[in-house]
Amino acid sequence: MAIFKYPFWLLYRIWFYILVAIPIIVLFPFLIVSISREQWYPYFFRLARIWSKFILIGMGFGYKIVREETPDPNKSYMFVANHTSMADIMLMLVTVKNPFVFVGKKELAKIPLFGFFYKRTCILVDRTSAKSRQAVFLRAQRRLKQDLSICIFPEGGVPEEHIMLDEFKDGAFRLAINHQIPVVPITFYDNKKRFSYTFFSGSPGKMRARIHKFISTKDLTIADTKPLNATVKAIIWDELSSDLNSNKKLP
Repeated sequence: MAIFKYPFWLLYRIWFYILVAIPIIVLFPFLIVSISREQWYPYFFRLARIWSKFILIGMGFGYKIVREETPDPNKSYMFVANHTSMADIMLMLVTVKNPFVFVGKKELAKIPLFGFFYKRTCILVDRTSAKSRQAVFLRAQRRLKQDLSICIFPEGGVPEEHIMLDEFKDGAFRLAINHQIPVVPITFYDNKKRFSYTFFSGSPGKMRARIHKFISTKDLTIADTKPLNATVKAIIWDELSSDLNSNKKLP
């Protein structure tokens, strides 16, 4: 059977990149206009959500989103989720309706076509540079003043395949405390199984996401950064563990 799986996986990966490119090419004039001014970012965000749905549906990924609490469209939040797949960006855009800006690694800006818009709409960070990390705080502050939200994958990258959840960096939680905005933990259950960074892997199927109850940062100080980090990680860890255990019990 493996001899048939490898050609499928190869074509499946190629198909993914085709799906990434098609909406960008079709919507290119509208995308260019939407990024020409920062205050027009919400229009770009709407187009990005269309792009994401097109990719997920085209890949055969049905999605189910459970919301324990729904974000207020008139408030800003810090959205954080576990990071396991190239499809995490798309599922996040589908899961969250509030316009938000990704904080992501600068290396993704090198991806043809996608990178052109990525570096113009996201807050890029070089995690090896203290100066770059400081610049993130300043850019995030400006975006929050524009009534946008921020999204960070706090693991700082995609962990190795066998790691269920890596250590969380403090940046997202420090930002949330500094700006007194709620932290919204989000669990992605199936993205690693559906479309991990392992090239010869993946298959169509359901992708589930859960928006957990928000965690207030009101009256918290920088001294509370690590406890907040630990609380959010525990929520996502417990959810992933519970789901894993329930699947093991299935006949």
